[in-house]
Amino acid sequence: MSNPSKAKFNPRPFLAPRYWLLWLGFGLLFLLAQLPYRMQLAIGAALGWLMYYLVPRRRHIAETNIRLCFPELNAAEQHELVKKIFRSSGIFIVEIGAAWWSSDSKLSPLCHIEGMEHLDAAKQQGKGVILLSAHFTCLEIGGRLLHQHTPDFFAMYKYHRNPLVHYVMKYNRERGILGAIERSDILTLIRTLKAGNVCWYALDQDFGTFYAVFAPFFGIQTATLTATSRIAKITGAAVVPFFVRRLDDGSGYQLTFLPALEDFPSGDDLADATRTNALIEAEVRKAPDQYLWVHRRFKSRPEGEADVYRR
Repeated sequence: MSNPSKAKFNPRPFLAPRYWLLWLGFGLLFLLAQLPYRMQLAIGAALGWLMYYLVPRRRHIAETNIRLCFPELNAAEQHELVKKIFRSSGIFIVEIGAAWWSSDSKLSPLCHIEGMEHLDAAKQQGKGVILLSAHFTCLEIGGRLLHQHTPDFFAMYKYHRNPLVHYVMKYNRERGILGAIERSDILTLIRTLKAGNVCWYALDQDFGTFYAVFAPFFGIQTATLTATSRIAKITGAAVVPFFVRRLDDGSGYQLTFLPALEDFPSGDDLADATRTNALIEAEVRKAPDQYLWVHRRFKSRPEGEADVYRR
């Protein structure tokens, strides 16, 4: 398949005054991407500190998630973890600029990769590969680092309601890889996998109960999409877990491929969802502040259960 991102970047449809503040924001991200990496981390941490105080709705969501998922922590420990989550979220915003506009030479020393042999073995089967991932705050920079080692993959994305943000995001995500597929375009995803391609897919957000089952995640019944099982069954694609973690010592990022899941799908959607949730939970526990806890992961509840985010 061809890479549609080879088309020249065209800003003309987005020059109206209503886009000027967004252009300013993109310009600031571009400038931040030119700074030394440790300075980027410091600025991102400061931005996260501001977000903690200026975005109370997201703070409430993160506090609720941590209270539910880490009951073994006392109130002070939970509070400290939430502050670290916002620090990581601020760094994530700065990392968007780095992912889109930093040079390969600048990013390459930050990439520490292991388990590449698991992806290579899965690709040799010739039936496509689903890179099973999750929404960690370094997901964006992880995609850019991954494409330095294996550019022949497709990435899934969620349509953004703002047309300028959508255009810039999609354009930059597609640069250097085979293409990007909107998450609801399942037919294109199936055709892409049947052609033997690799598709990076994060399944761990709450999109309601349609095509989902309630499976445990941190001991909580969580609406979990069954799409991974269904697509793997239709296409015969291997499912290779892939995770990205920001290293605490400031040396960059750990990209980890795990062996392809055996006997997957099993034919039991609930068992498969429980298995993939357990995989993601294990990775979250390695760096709990780096998961996207500001998202309402437990928004959908089984019948009879109350909204956990209600104030």
